[in-house]
Amino acid sequence: MVDFANIGAVCRREFSSYFATPLAVIFLCVFLVLNGFFTFELGRFYEIGQADLSSFFVWHPWLYLFIVPAISMRLWAEERKTGTIELLFTFPVSLFEAMAGKFLAAWAFLGIALLLTLPIVFTAYYLGDPDGGVIVASYCGSFLLAGSCLSIGIAVSAATNNQVIAFVISTSICLLLTLLGYDPIVQALHKVFPPVFMEQLTNLSFPFHFEAIRRGVLDVRDVFYFLSIIFLGLFSGAIILDKVKAQ
Repeated sequence: MVDFANIGAVCRREFSSYFATPLAVIFLCVFLVLNGFFTFELGRFYEIGQADLSSFFVWHPWLYLFIVPAISMRLWAEERKTGTIELLFTFPVSLFEAMAGKFLAAWAFLGIALLLTLPIVFTAYYLGDPDGGVIVASYCGSFLLAGSCLSIGIAVSAATNNQVIAFVISTSICLLLTLLGYDPIVQALHKVFPPVFMEQLTNLSFPFHFEAIRRGVLDVRDVFYFLSIIFLGLFSGAIILDKVKAQ
C-alpha cells in the first residue's frame, strides 16, 4: 500500500534541495528567457496582430525536449554516483514512493516555472481579449506534457549513474515522441507505412494530444494519455531501482 506521508516527505526534501544552490534561479531565468524569445521573436507575437497565446504554447514541446531532461538527469543518476542511493534503500520508504516523491518535487518546480510566465498572459490581455478558457486549458496541457517528459527522464535517470547519458537518452525518447506528431515527419512516414499503422503511431505522439488541449478542449482521452505516460515512467523507474537494489 502506498504511504502518501512518505511520498510527501521525499517530495519536501527534494524540493528544498532545488533552492539550496543558485542553480534553481539560473534554470528559471533560462526558462523564462527562452519562452520570451520563442514567443516574441520566433513566434512573432506582435506581428501576428492577434491577442492569443498560440505563439507561446506552440513551442513548449520543443522547449521541454532540453529543459526537462536537464532537471530529471540528476534525480537518480546523482544518487547512484555518490552512493547515497544505498542509504535511501535502508529507509522505510518503498521504491515507488521514493520515485513518486522525487517526481512530484521536480513537477512542482516546473509548475513554478510555468507560473512565472504569467506576464506573457497579462500582455495578451493588455493588447486584446483572448479566450481565458483556452489559456487555462493550454497551461494544463503544458503542465501535463512537462510531467510526461519528466517521468521518462526520471526512469532513465534511475537506469544509469551518468547524468550526461541520462540527458541524451531522455532527450532522444522525448524527441521521438514529439517527431511522431510533426507534420513533415508524419507525411514522410505515410509513404512507407500503411495509413492504419501511421494513425496509431501518431496517436502515441506528444503533439497529437497536446495540440488538442491547446485548442481549448480538455478531452478525457488526452488527459488519460499524459497520466498514463507519467504512471508508466514512475512504475518503470521503480522496477529499475528494484533491480539495482537486488545487485
